Amino acid sequence: MLAELGYLSLLLATLLALVQGTLPWLGLRLASRPLLDCARPLALLTAALLGAALVLLALCFGRDDFTLVYVAQHANSALPLGFKLAAVWGGHEGSMLFFVFALALWGALVALCSRRVDSLILVRVLAIMGLIVGLFGLYTLAFSSPFDRAFPGPLEGRDLNPMLQDIGLIIHPPLLYLGYVGFAVNFAFAMAALHSGRLDGAVAHWSRPWALGSWVFLTAGILLGSWWAYYELGWGGWWFWDPVENASLLPWLLGTALLHALVVCEKRGAYGHGVLLLSIFTFALSLLGTFVVRSGVLTSVHAFAVDPNRGLTLLLLLGLLLTTALTLFALRADTRAPYARFGFWSKEGLLGAAILLLVVACASVLLGTFYPMVFQSLHLGSLSVGAPYFNAIFVPLALMLMALMTQIPRLRWQQLATVSRLRALLPPLLGLLGGGLLSLAYREQGSLGWSGILANMIGLWLMASLLFNFPLKTQWRDVNRMGSLLAHLGVAVCALGIAQVSHHSQEGGTVLSAGNPYRLGAYEFRYEGSEPLLGPNYTAERITLSVHKEGKEIARLTPERRHYSVRTMNMNEPGIQWGLFGDLYVVLGEKMGPDAYAMRLHHKPLVRWIWFGGLLMTAGGALRLLGRRPLLAAHQQACAHQPIPLQPWEAP
Repeated sequence: MLAELGYLSLLLATLLALVQGTLPWLGLRLASRPLLDCARPLALLTAALLGAALVLLALCFGRDDFTLVYVAQHANSALPLGFKLAAVWGGHEGSMLFFVFALALWGALVALCSRRVDSLILVRVLAIMGLIVGLFGLYTLAFSSPFDRAFPGPLEGRDLNPMLQDIGLIIHPPLLYLGYVGFAVNFAFAMAALHSGRLDGAVAHWSRPWALGSWVFLTAGILLGSWWAYYELGWGGWWFWDPVENASLLPWLLGTALLHALVVCEKRGAYGHGVLLLSIFTFALSLLGTFVVRSGVLTSVHAFAVDPNRGLTLLLLLGLLLTTALTLFALRADTRAPYARFGFWSKEGLLGAAILLLVVACASVLLGTFYPMVFQSLHLGSLSVGAPYFNAIFVPLALMLMALMTQIPRLRWQQLATVSRLRALLPPLLGLLGGGLLSLAYREQGSLGWSGILANMIGLWLMASLLFNFPLKTQWRDVNRMGSLLAHLGVAVCALGIAQVSHHSQEGGTVLSAGNPYRLGAYEFRYEGSEPLLGPNYTAERITLSVHKEGKEIARLTPERRHYSVRTMNMNEPGIQWGLFGDLYVVLGEKMGPDAYAMRLHHKPLVRWIWFGGLLMTAGGALRLLGRRPLLAAHQQACAHQPIPLQPWEAP
């Protein structure tokens, strides 16, 4: 009965979303206030029904209702309750239901939190959100319903994929989905601006918090996913340029560019057409990421193995939305130059250069990720694009972007601010000196590559520029300034961690046994023994290693090898000793004899700085979001500068 109620909720929500996406347009045509006013309650009701469908599916998992095909494929009676909750979105069908719910949730938030937005703009935004929710609701009903039954049901379920049985899965996908679909709001604002013929500072001001909120969720999701893969999968790394990893990086890069373009559009009336295009393509890349994960066209440990026909349908939906949006842009956008004038060495100019670098970086990652698929689909053979390509293209662009960011404390609208000679010279000097010393400190743990040295120098230069030029006396209580400071500091901290891990990590493989220690750099690893373990739905063998440095024991590592009997699948749980300045990381291999095991041992300097930098970026974005001031009167914002030119709309 619960499944039937869930299906009914999904069906009603989809129908209401389609009504929400059609009646307001009729209201605009007929100038009917009741039809216009229905958009807000319909958005709230749609989100409530989809939330009810998600809760009902979770209850089916909690009750081990294996007559549901989806539950039987992704759960087991021995699966802990927390992982049963994660299994709700751990497969294709459930994740699509959550995807549609997240879309509706953002629409409901727009309806609740946009009282100060121009009513005609808001109606268009809610109508577009309704159409998007309705389209993906229809897709879920037709191709990916998690409420399909099969009688008689199996006595036991297949169990959740062991790789996904981790606390990270409970949190990581919801954050990522909320980040993905949140950019639908900016897409809707862009379409509303084009349809209404209005794009000015007020519209950018209304749109900007939604871009910031989506960016915060997406950053947190990427951060948690990277950390989860590091400590759970036993790879000893943090990023592998995996296609699915890239699928989340692409909208993040364009979303970052969109945020900065919205700032310039709001304050100075420039980059308006860039805002429109970035809003369109950021949401398109979010949908492309959904297609990649579910289509089966790209192989990845993160991807859902599903029928490629479902992926083709998703691709058709993406093509429909993108074609419609670009057609509207082509018909409505004006090529006349905007009113604002500025030089390159100004806040507008340098932000424009940063936006361009982010777009080029995104294009390079997109090309490297999808070119092999296109090459193969044209029957030209098989082609592999790996980390060397991405590092060769992406790293120089990232370093140039960080170099531009060092000028952030000196930026003012229309020109660079004048600062004292000491404040101008001290940060680069500290960066050069500190970066050189940091590179020399790790000279015995890897090659001193030019990119690593530059990353150290520019990263420390950026940190020094941000901190030395921050006005301590008057601005520490300014939440917006603090948010910007933390977000940009996070980039510097993350870059320093990446540089050290990429260039100075140490790795070794050996067969470790009692009485035969292994030395890796300054660390000596000794085998201390093993013990069996019994988990809730697995058995495991745990190995204990002691780590010594200069004759003293500094850590004990306990890697495990687990066997999940239902899935008949083995999983490695690495042993990790966390440290501020580096991690010791051990992956257990095959048993080679009595008390003898093959192992991979790693030392990862400053690897935690990567996630600490990500936390700073997330916290900075959240502070900026909390520090948003209430919108001034519409005429105050709109009259701050002239609107971006658009083609006149022939309204009835």
